[in-house]
Amino acid sequence: MYKPDRPSVLPIRQGVSPSCVAVPAGPWPTLLDFLVHRLPKVSREDWVQRMARGDVVCERGQVVTPERPFEHSLRLFYYRELATEPQIPFEVGVVYQDEHLLVADKPHFMPVTPGGRYLHETLLVRLKHQLGIATLSPIHRIDRETAGLVLFSVDPASRGAYQALFREREVGKQYEAIAPWRPELAFPIRRQSRIVEDPAQFFRCCEVPGEPNADSTVEVLEVRGELALYQLSPVTGKRHQLRVHMNALGLPIQDDHFYPVVNDPPEGDYSQPLRLLARALAFDDPVTGQPRQFRSALRLRWPGEAVA
Repeated sequence: MYKPDRPSVLPIRQGVSPSCVAVPAGPWPTLLDFLVHRLPKVSREDWVQRMARGDVVCERGQVVTPERPFEHSLRLFYYRELATEPQIPFEVGVVYQDEHLLVADKPHFMPVTPGGRYLHETLLVRLKHQLGIATLSPIHRIDRETAGLVLFSVDPASRGAYQALFREREVGKQYEAIAPWRPELAFPIRRQSRIVEDPAQFFRCCEVPGEPNADSTVEVLEVRGELALYQLSPVTGKRHQLRVHMNALGLPIQDDHFYPVVNDPPEGDYSQPLRLLARALAFDDPVTGQPRQFRSALRLRWPGEAVA
């Protein structure tokens, strides 16, 4: 589904950019019939109400009415809406901002972009709403459960140059994690393996035999009793890579509710965040040529540690 950076037909509303759907050739009598077919999670009655509010328009800026005849090779714009959404009671931090980049500190439990049950309670929408930057777009992602640094593009003209840094693995990434201490292991440890989506549980990943596609280094920063603070340096960026690698080493990250077993907390329970933090990013800026280094202002709390 196409989402333009600068919508010309519907403005950003409370940080939410309009979504767009392309209309193919087909048998539908009206554009309303097409939308009901193409996006069945939205009822016909709901589409009619949105049209009455002027919240569905075509690329020419014309409001789409329920009676408008079907027309292919057209783009329709509308706002995504949720009946209910979990409220995430944590603030978003801005570490750095200029005309090209914005570096944000994402709290635990917050998705980077809209999807599923989350729309307004996402890092992207919160930042767009708070800062009024319509062109904001994430250059990379971290898990909803993970806290820490996320890099955003501000200017679409320079966006590709920053995306290329991650694609070419020219960004130094450092994470911190609290996990069990195993004194019998010799650190640093480099873990290289092949990670794929778990065929039994699509929301998890697993290691399988084959050519490695994931590369991480694990070092020890501090030991406290049966737990340790680790520095994790991923070279690649596979989904759940650090969580899978730590679990495979017998070092499952503290309060990981996916690895080694699925144990989701009740909705609204934010008392046991995954102890994983995207601590630092470093790269040579492709626009200015200057070296860039960013560090998160957040820190991991040890289990049982009181909130300051």
